[in-house]
Amino acid sequence: MISSNISNEALDIFRKGLAHFITFDDTEWTEFISHLNYKVIKKRDHFSVKDKVCNDIGFIVNGSVRYYHVKDGIEITGYFSFENEFVSSYKSFLTQHPCTGYIQALEQTGLILISRKNMDLMLNHPLLGYKMERFGRLVAEHYICCYEDRITSFITETPEERYLKMLETTPEIMQRVPQHYVANFLGITPVSLSRIRKRTLIYA
Repeated sequence: MISSNISNEALDIFRKGLAHFITFDDTEWTEFISHLNYKVIKKRDHFSVKDKVCNDIGFIVNGSVRYYHVKDGIEITGYFSFENEFVSSYKSFLTQHPCTGYIQALEQTGLILISRKNMDLMLNHPLLGYKMERFGRLVAEHYICCYEDRITSFITETPEERYLKMLETTPEIMQRVPQHYVANFLGITPVSLSRIRKRTLIYA
């Protein structure tokens, strides 16, 4: 990982992304950004790895990551995150227990980071404590909703329906993510994904 200062452009993007969870007045914002870091993860490098504690919540300014586990030597992709989304092994971040999976950059990815140490400092800060407590709760709720949606899709939808919904929410995914990762995410083989793509194009 390569550390650097946070640009004003990156901070503006982050502030707009945070507005879905919490907002700051100018005094609070000045204090808040003093607790942030910025890092660039090179393509194929990892944000977090199995058996190590994840000490950061990241906000993706640019780039993308995939979440995956390894079973019997095979990588199983479970999720992707792109620009303006948060990324973390959140259970590990909260409990300080080691991660059970991996988060890897699919492209060179710029991240604004909140470390566990700085989160604790802000939670105990008289100016920021209430809002950071709210932020933590809302991020946890967001993760729970994403997890429930993911489980529900595998129970109630066909692979083709999951594929079409994925294109609806993230239309650029097939240009940015290798096809075998997408197939794995959908719970099918690359051959099945190719067939679905051809079939949906015919009926489009």
